[in-house]
Amino acid sequence: MIVVIVGIDLLFFRDHFWERLIANVGIVLVFAAFYLRFLK
Repeated sequence: MIVVIVGIDLLFFRDHFWERLIANVGIVLVFAAFYLRFLK
């Protein structure tokens, strides 16, 4: 998960702080939703 977040950061949001923050929160929420839905 950390690799995905850092990779997307470096590819798309190198100079955009708020967009990085919003995208990272969104990615974490998506991973959390998949975890709660499928692995629990």
